[in-house]
Amino acid sequence: MNVVIAGYGAEGKSNYEYYLKRGDFVTIADERLELDDAPDDAALLLGEDAFARLNGFDLVVRTAGLAPSKISTDGQVWSATNEFFAECPAPIIGVTGSKGKGTTCSLITSILRAAGKTVHLVGNIGVPALDVLPKISAEDIVVYELSSFQLWDLERSPSVAVVLHMEPDHLDVHASFEEYIEAKANIRVHQKDSDVCFYHPTNVFSKQIATSLTTENDEQVLPYNTVNERNDRVSVAFVDGQNFFASRKSAEPIQICPLNALQLPGAHNQENACAAISASLLFTDDFSAVERGLRDFSGLPHRLKFVRAVNEVRYYDDSIATTPGSASAALAAFSEPKVLIMGGSTKGADFTDFAKVAQRSNIRKIILIGDEAARIAAALDEHGVATENLGSEVTMTQVVGEAHASAIAGDVVVLSPACASFGMFKNYADRGDQFIAAVQAL
Repeated sequence: MNVVIAGYGAEGKSNYEYYLKRGDFVTIADERLELDDAPDDAALLLGEDAFARLNGFDLVVRTAGLAPSKISTDGQVWSATNEFFAECPAPIIGVTGSKGKGTTCSLITSILRAAGKTVHLVGNIGVPALDVLPKISAEDIVVYELSSFQLWDLERSPSVAVVLHMEPDHLDVHASFEEYIEAKANIRVHQKDSDVCFYHPTNVFSKQIATSLTTENDEQVLPYNTVNERNDRVSVAFVDGQNFFASRKSAEPIQICPLNALQLPGAHNQENACAAISASLLFTDDFSAVERGLRDFSGLPHRLKFVRAVNEVRYYDDSIATTPGSASAALAAFSEPKVLIMGGSTKGADFTDFAKVAQRSNIRKIILIGDEAARIAAALDEHGVATENLGSEVTMTQVVGEAHASAIAGDVVVLSPACASFGMFKNYADRGDQFIAAVQAL
């Protein structure tokens, strides 16, 4: 088969190796004028209009962030995610949402591994799925973090879908919020009647996605962190007081484990844990494994991660927070006075709702950086929240120095930008790493 790999980043390299090993004739297409990391003998199709010149190929394998609409071809447009879903012999738990995907996937993986299962964690979390595919057997379980870009043209849905909190995101890439939601809905729309979908209990967009497929068995579509009133086969986890419970339709809820088994701060992470436990209980009834799995997972890098305390001020790195809703969740995670560092490059977000949250969130100071600083300041000013705009020509060391000077004993300083990182930083990880280094240097 004549295959072209459209986009040669980390996923594109994985795609190239996969189809090459399969025995196909493989070409690399990329909008860059030259590639210094392509194999010497690779066939190349380069230039700004490369994706508009893909006629004559049987299969165009797009990289996740490449919109299908940018591809012009007389062949079939495909993706690593589509290929994985078509060939994977094991059940797939797919997780999507605007925030919490990586944490929820990691919690599911930790719980099921504690229960003795062989689990493969792949997808948007940073592990190319096709690299793992040859290692998977039918007895294993796959946990797949699915972004809107991976779901854009997905032709199959996972047997277990988890839809977390949704809000406008990636509007610098998607044509509209409606297109973003439509892409996300592919996690659900191809499910069978026997498949299960868990969704956020209060988020209207999560419910919209979960109910996007009309089936004869809507009992399989359940909100997590609520009492299950629909299904006797499926257990749904919820929080009551200081414990996690499991609930089925015609049975009394059963206590699973203490809430403090979860090592992550914030009510939003309690919700993520409920989603993870609900999905996990489809594959194990070992409540002790649930507790061990929760305790074993201390959080992913740059996700509301404690860095250190300096003069009784605690510093947290939440650089992964690239939406206003993520920053709102970070504010809600702490009752103490907060010094918040936010701002960056645009993703087309609206900061009005964040400003309303900030108004009642015991904020000592908000320090703004990056191209979005002025827009965020305007939203916050309307709600009486004071800000200091340091602009884009500032180092993270200077930003942390300003936060350090503004905080007093008992405060928390949180980097939770609500924006993309580009312009000032390579990516969110670079931004978080620079924050950690600056805090460690205090």
